[in-house]
Amino acid sequence: MRVQTKLPKVGTTIFTVMSQLAMEHKAVNLGQGFPDFPVPDALVESLDRAMRAGHNQYAPMTGIPALRQAIAHKTERVYGWRPDADSEVTVTSGASEAIFDAILAVVRAGDEVIVLDPCYDCYEPAIDLAGARAVHVSLDPQTFAPDWAKVRAAVTPRTRMLMINSPHNPSGAMLSQADMREVAAIVREHDLLLLSDEVYEHIVFDGARHESALRYPELRDRTFVVSSFGKTYHCTGWKVGYCIAPPALSAEFRKVHQYNVFCTFAPAQHAFAEMIEQHPAHYDELGAFYEAKRDHFAEQLRSTRLKPLPVPGGYFQLVDYSAVSDLDDLAFCRWLTTEHGVAAIPLSPFYETPPAGQRLARLCFAKNAATLDAAIERLRRL
Repeated sequence: MRVQTKLPKVGTTIFTVMSQLAMEHKAVNLGQGFPDFPVPDALVESLDRAMRAGHNQYAPMTGIPALRQAIAHKTERVYGWRPDADSEVTVTSGASEAIFDAILAVVRAGDEVIVLDPCYDCYEPAIDLAGARAVHVSLDPQTFAPDWAKVRAAVTPRTRMLMINSPHNPSGAMLSQADMREVAAIVREHDLLLLSDEVYEHIVFDGARHESALRYPELRDRTFVVSSFGKTYHCTGWKVGYCIAPPALSAEFRKVHQYNVFCTFAPAQHAFAEMIEQHPAHYDELGAFYEAKRDHFAEQLRSTRLKPLPVPGGYFQLVDYSAVSDLDDLAFCRWLTTEHGVAAIPLSPFYETPPAGQRLARLCFAKNAATLDAAIERLRRL
């Protein structure tokens, strides 16, 4: 039987490829973005209590009430605005599901969605499956700052949505208040929807403030804001996230969510509800926790031939490897993994058209000290 693919540009993700290569060659895996240190004890204990209490069957489609209320309270505490827990907060099976649901809910065949390259690799497949077209606008190749004039020039009568991501994966760049004012002006002038990917919202450094779309009333009225418990609580394998959107958008979002996964891992929802309410210090202190890792790792990298770039937020460190090799990034990361035992992620899969001659790779520093030390020992031999 002949199968006609709906995703002709999609193969196995670079994260799977590099993690598999790392396993095969016993490399230190600084590629895929997962922590290798423990989940907070209080969260594990809450999960255990929830399972033993019998919370093991289907959760409500939108999320258990206690968790939605906890999210609403946390949002008010952090961003100064409280969403309606019943009509504006939906718990999802990870942030990727939320991104998929938001796009499928409102993007129609023939529409266009503007994405800022480099961007996370799940964006375009979701747009493709909606029958729409991703319009790629490149960020500055050195600073990863947006050029809003280029974004405006990319808007056409078919444009339905703009997607933003701050702190940014893979670069860690962050959008400023001035950037958010530009975003607000663009979506207002062209009547666009906004999808704001904010999964690293609590991992910000140097006293900076995360400029969530939820801080801006003009944006709240037309935005899907996507967050991740996995990134905040070191449990990426639990696959729990959430989406905050105004009632009309949430209603459409939930139509897709209920026929995609219907509901999300029930005992974890009870555990997160307790964790948010009883241990707010965890997310309050997350930036400082990762900032110490960032600083130590960057200092160690300076003893190698790799040049670390600035990291304003998130838990990824970009390095310029041009002093080591002139290989393209895919070849370099494969060589680094197979020959030197450190797995990294190339940047080119995050682009539609990678910048010519770019020699950057992404390393994850969400690792314990022993893992980072082992990687540095190998990188010093380059």
